[in-house]
Amino acid sequence: MVAQSTAAPPTPWSRNLAEPRIDGTAFIHSFSNVIGDVRIGANVIVAPGTSIRADEGTPFHIGENTNLQDGVVIHGLEQGRIIGDDQDEYSVWIGNNASITHMALIHGPAYVGNDCFIGFRSTVFNARVGAGCVVMMHALIQDVEIPPGKYVASGAIITNQQQADRLPDVHPQDQEFAHHVIGINQALRKGYLCAADSKCIAPIRDENAKYNTSKTENRFEFEFEGLSEMSSNNLGAETIEQVRYLLEQGYKIGTEHVDQRRFRTGSWQSCQPIETRSAGEAITALESCLSEHSGEYVRLFGIDPNGRRRVLETIIQRPDGVVNGSATFKAPNTRTSSSYNGNGSNGNGYAGSKLSAETVDQVRQLLAGGYKIGSEHVDERRFRTGSWQSCQPIEATSTKEVITALEDCLDSHQGDYVRLIGIDPKAKRRVLESIIQRPNGPVTASSSQASVKSGSTATTPVTSNRLNSEVVEQLKQLLAGGLKISAEHVDQRRFRTGSWASCGQIEATSLNQAIATLEGYLDEYQGEYLRLIGIDPKAKRRVVELIIQRP
Repeated sequence: MVAQSTAAPPTPWSRNLAEPRIDGTAFIHSFSNVIGDVRIGANVIVAPGTSIRADEGTPFHIGENTNLQDGVVIHGLEQGRIIGDDQDEYSVWIGNNASITHMALIHGPAYVGNDCFIGFRSTVFNARVGAGCVVMMHALIQDVEIPPGKYVASGAIITNQQQADRLPDVHPQDQEFAHHVIGINQALRKGYLCAADSKCIAPIRDENAKYNTSKTENRFEFEFEGLSEMSSNNLGAETIEQVRYLLEQGYKIGTEHVDQRRFRTGSWQSCQPIETRSAGEAITALESCLSEHSGEYVRLFGIDPNGRRRVLETIIQRPDGVVNGSATFKAPNTRTSSSYNGNGSNGNGYAGSKLSAETVDQVRQLLAGGYKIGSEHVDERRFRTGSWQSCQPIEATSTKEVITALEDCLDSHQGDYVRLIGIDPKAKRRVLESIIQRPNGPVTASSSQASVKSGSTATTPVTSNRLNSEVVEQLKQLLAGGLKISAEHVDQRRFRTGSWASCGQIEATSLNQAIATLEGYLDEYQGEYLRLIGIDPKAKRRVVELIIQRP
């Protein structure tokens, strides 16, 4: 797209006819206007409908990696200047990694520092906003200087310095959100630049066309196969159904084998790769693997080509022969709800359910919040290493169907740990991990208050009357792995919006210290949700989010 950029018009106060200077890596949408002495840095994105008009106040500076979203207006008065980070005078200075969001107005003289977030329809006029500030929606900042790292609530009117000096500090989750917005807009910038480049976009179009053609062919193939009975002398009906489901969902299929001696060490080896999209050919390949490795364990698994992870692992042959027991695999559209009764009297509305009332309530809250639900399992030996494996994907959106799927996972992995996963589909991150089964059976509602004892030696027991065994074990793993630990809290009203507030980092050097700190938070935030956070300091990302208290 060709950006609408023009020189400044001649006026009584300026006849320099300055033109915009735009870095080659920036993307300026053709429905935006950039006029006059505007200096736009690397990797900037200017969305449709934005007006950057340096025809009165001038010049303007837009720093690297900054995004100016739809409808943003940047203008300046002829009188009045601010000092930029380079010590020169500007009408408007916007620093690096800033987000100026939809319909915001930045009117010079104005300064917006690095890493700032300016919310929808907010106005900054004749003011300085320090680095790392977060200004929410519909706020007015005028004639003041906001210190760095401050938070301005939605609808706030900050027009005197006393108000500015009393502003609260930005919370870590606000900073995380601001960084997330930067990442999203950088991806959009690259996407728009690619869309305008025929060399970049052509392979993607070809790939999409090929995928759509393949998808259509597979649909007819599956319909044809559905008309004819597909049978196998070596594979059970549930395995055939599993293969069909994986292929229909776009997953790849793989197989592995291992002899009895290596089975206990988990030293599996791959069979011949299965590249086909035909269920018939895939089953033939599976039978070939079974025949070639008779007397060994053979397992089938699905592979998500996008996430590059395994979505299912099922043993289909053991040394004594093929697994032909009762069906353990059920595609989502074949599940029944026989476990449920609308007249349940166990406190959760589901008579006969293996899940506690707490777990059912968790499912309801996750679905009501628009989250997706998954489940994972792990045996006792691998539990300490955190080598969890996914159960059958759960695509259901009703509480009944989700609970049915969770119970299927419990049945399929008796004697294992099983945990419930809540997933935010927009942020693509986990919001909940809750163990719902241990090797001795499903977790009951009362088990969460059980007294726990663990420790590295018999002479130094670690106990907690407030935290369950899962939390204590999680703390041990985090400390042993050199990860940082913190906690967050939120009241019931803000829980649905995910507005968690930090309790602060836990500087514990021992398990007992960490437990004591968490128990202190339990007392301090009674009646609120409280969750444990594990942070990888090297990757600078969260690896654990575990709710340890509910209202």
